[in-house]
Amino acid sequence: MAAAGLRRGERIAILGAIAVTTALAWAYLISMAGMQGMGALHAWSALDFALMLAMWVVMMVGMMLPTATPMTLVYAQVARKAAREGSVLPPTSVFVAGYLLAWTAFSVAATGAQWALDRAALLSPMLVANSPRFGAGLLVLAGLYQLTPWKNACLEHCRNPAHFFATHWRPGPAGALRLGWSHGLYCLGCCWALMGLLFVGGVMNLLWIAAITLFVLLEKMIPFGIPGGRLAGAGMIVLGVVLLAR
Repeated sequence: MAAAGLRRGERIAILGAIAVTTALAWAYLISMAGMQGMGALHAWSALDFALMLAMWVVMMVGMMLPTATPMTLVYAQVARKAAREGSVLPPTSVFVAGYLLAWTAFSVAATGAQWALDRAALLSPMLVANSPRFGAGLLVLAGLYQLTPWKNACLEHCRNPAHFFATHWRPGPAGALRLGWSHGLYCLGCCWALMGLLFVGGVMNLLWIAAITLFVLLEKMIPFGIPGGRLAGAGMIVLGVVLLAR
């Protein structure tokens, strides 16, 4: 329904662009996963930080861009309708750029967190938490956040594109960029704690990355995504407590 106002060619072009961008991001991650010793950078240089930041940015593109597909299609539908009525709206790419800008900002914070953990010798060469208590704590934190009203509010915005556009629409290129940025912030508010779990299963663990991506995708799109996310949160808490008890 989100893409009902789009021509088939337009819909295919948008989905194709998302698929190709996501595939390129995953190809980069696969190539990076073959490198050893990435976490053993106890004396980071500016170049090290830049390379790690690039890794996080590409990872967020590969993980989060597919989950923004429904919202992207709705924006394209609105732009198409406006064009039929004689108005010109910024291209869909501007909206997507705003969305990815929010996740780029998160990537800066994630790189800083990785640097701090590396200095504290809490990460293995594959960027996995060395401390069982630290990893268990991240599980409990993510599980608890899954049950909060803040998580629910952000997830509701991500799951309801029509409501989001009705309440956040702004005209012009700056408005489209801001619209994408706002969606990215809601998405970040929904998923930031889950991203912390990358340090539990391994930032370079492709199966773990794929599992978190799939979880986020299902939580946003399937009918029982909200209760399912809460149930998963309870499971994270139980698992984290069990690990702490050990």
